[in-house]
Amino acid sequence: MEKNRLERISACTLGRIFAYEPKTARSIIDALGSARAVFEMDRESLRCLSGPYSRLPDLLTEDAQEESERTLERLQARGFDFVGITEDGYPPLLKECEDAPAGLYVRASKPLGEILEKRALVSVVGTRDISAYGREWCEKIVKALARTSSKPMIVSGFAIGVDITAQLAAVAAGLGTVAVLPTGIEDVYPRRHSAVAEKIASRDDCALITDFPPGTVPQQFHFLRRNRIIAGMSRGTILIESKIRGGGMMTARLASDYGRTVLALPGRIDDLRSEGCNALIQQKVAEPLTELGLLSEQLSLGRWAGNPASDLEGEVRRCFAATENPRRLALMQKLAITISQSRGISLDELSERFAEEGEPLTVPISLLEAEGFVSVDLAGRCRILR
Repeated sequence: MEKNRLERISACTLGRIFAYEPKTARSIIDALGSARAVFEMDRESLRCLSGPYSRLPDLLTEDAQEESERTLERLQARGFDFVGITEDGYPPLLKECEDAPAGLYVRASKPLGEILEKRALVSVVGTRDISAYGREWCEKIVKALARTSSKPMIVSGFAIGVDITAQLAAVAAGLGTVAVLPTGIEDVYPRRHSAVAEKIASRDDCALITDFPPGTVPQQFHFLRRNRIIAGMSRGTILIESKIRGGGMMTARLASDYGRTVLALPGRIDDLRSEGCNALIQQKVAEPLTELGLLSEQLSLGRWAGNPASDLEGEVRRCFAATENPRRLALMQKLAITISQSRGISLDELSERFAEEGEPLTVPISLLEAEGFVSVDLAGRCRILR
């Protein structure tokens, strides 16, 4: 068996055996210089390496290697991949972490190393219970990152709320994204994101990864193990919203422990969704994210091109001039400007403000929403998307 293939199979085997003891697998690889070296040792040598009472000789067997080989062959037949910690395609910053997994299962359109090559990685994480404020600023932050000269990839956990908002914004901005799963690579969690997973897997600037073996279903304790990968592979972590206890807080603290930059979006002091962010800022674990123009400097992402000039009235005119009469077009332009200046304004408030127009706002608002100018949530609150 060729050395590269044997190394990959060995890394896969160590990852399965020491799934919840990644430091042990890492110490073995570091001590011997490769993953395959430990499987080339006889039982007596293994006892000398690990001590007389160690279980290593009973775990590191030929049968374990054969099982990993079958697993990788099956995954390869389905278009999935695996990259070991000693390979060039392994995320370089993650490799520096002492609890880095021995290998990663990958679902992508090309090798992970080609996708990540010379790309800065920034993780954006937070609560599943994202607010309108959090969603708006999550999207703005990702768009601002897209205007840095480094144009980083966005890493997150593919969960509902902040994670998926950041990852969809990254795809829309042309940044690409890495989704770190709490399941086996063949599964998607949550299932509602299956279509997004297919989209990510088909793009040449995106990937889904996990260190969980195929067939692993999501468990509560899997998320912390997943979060260390998010924090470890990223040069910086941005916490958008989080309660005082939550996965986003864990990821931010892990990032801080790894010596990475941590930023947090400040929020109202009486908002539970911002309690975690405000606490990290107060504890000086995180720097406050108060100005988009400072992001490039805080995360060492090179020059920032600044915010593009906004011409909402012009955009609305160009979009609707051919289909709407001048009176409605003028109303739609006014609505767009008003919503941009009053985030969270309700439909009722807009109706009162524009009562003199003599036209119900249902149609113009719906048209603006359909073309991606505004968003209206279930409570009837509006926000601008451009």
